[in-house]
Amino acid sequence: MQAKPERDTRIDVLRALALLTIYIDHVPGTLFEHWTYKNFGFSDAAEGFVLISGISVALAYGTKLEPGSHLLTVLKMWRRAGVLYAAHIVTTVLALAIFAAAAVFAKRPDLLQQINIQPVIDKTAEALVGIVTLGHQIGYNNILSVYAVLLLASPAFLLMASLRPWLALAASGALWLAAGLFQIALPNYPEPGFWFINPLSWQFLFNIGMIGMLHVRRGGSIPVNRWLVGAAACYVVASLVWVHSPLWGRETWLGLPAVLTGFDKTFLSLSRLLHILSVAYLIIAIPVVSKLARRKPDHPLAILGKRSLPIFIAGTIIAMVAQVMKAVNPGGISYDALLILTGVIMQFALAYFLEWQSGLGASAKKATVRSAPHYEPRMLPSPAAS
Repeated sequence: MQAKPERDTRIDVLRALALLTIYIDHVPGTLFEHWTYKNFGFSDAAEGFVLISGISVALAYGTKLEPGSHLLTVLKMWRRAGVLYAAHIVTTVLALAIFAAAAVFAKRPDLLQQINIQPVIDKTAEALVGIVTLGHQIGYNNILSVYAVLLLASPAFLLMASLRPWLALAASGALWLAAGLFQIALPNYPEPGFWFINPLSWQFLFNIGMIGMLHVRRGGSIPVNRWLVGAAACYVVASLVWVHSPLWGRETWLGLPAVLTGFDKTFLSLSRLLHILSVAYLIIAIPVVSKLARRKPDHPLAILGKRSLPIFIAGTIIAMVAQVMKAVNPGGISYDALLILTGVIMQFALAYFLEWQSGLGASAKKATVRSAPHYEPRMLPSPAAS
């Protein structure tokens, strides 16, 4: 039997950093928000999370689409998408409850006008339908829904990537470009507009990660070229300068569409896409950076990234509580540090608890196998002896 490949902790570590960054960014107004990844380039932690998610899908399901196992693999992926959908609904309801509780008990009805909650108050029936159908998404609660949709569509892209990777990549890129040029996106309901993160655009980044990892799993490699490394480094440095200049935020240049020249997040403008890909390439291509991300399996960041879904859910809920606390009592630097540090500690505590619980389950399973009675087969008498 083929040995199970060793877990690449670089993915867990980078995912952990993305999760922690998302948590800090989801508590706006603190001092720490000004020092996260989004302040150093065109992309933010959401792009990193989606790229890593595509890589993770390739690792989890990429080698399982074999003859005779297609249906089972597809059902497992769709079941996972269902889990993500349920998690999105739960975090949305809890976020609504947190803000509603603050509005009632802290006598701050103005909080119900935050993070797109007002439609739930004004058009309750329609908004509830929108929440269930993903047409209405409250602020800071719109990543899991996109991931669920991408996972639903993943079997088709994964199968195409297994047969014709370059064709799959070209088709994904064409869909990204068409969505950006013609403003094609999943609609909101009951409010007008589009999803804040458009799956038709973000699937390209997701599929780049998935197809790239499939290529590596099949014995390929990501070429390291000094000119590409130099170009990626220059782009990353230029974007750092750009986001702190008056040019940051301008969406159109030379009359070209925003998807090609702007910084739009909904349709994942080219500038944002190239930035996260440049950062990812530098992590892969520069040995010292790649080695820095490779930690032992018991490293805190590796453990946190390994438990990504429950940590993401917990981080979202804690961030909503921190938002309310920040709104009720703005505080100062010490207060901001307390909010952020407490949330980070709670997420690490949850990750270690889940790791400990998993270890208990593994130990109990081994003990059950060892203690199972062993029966020697008894020889039945032959017809002649009876």
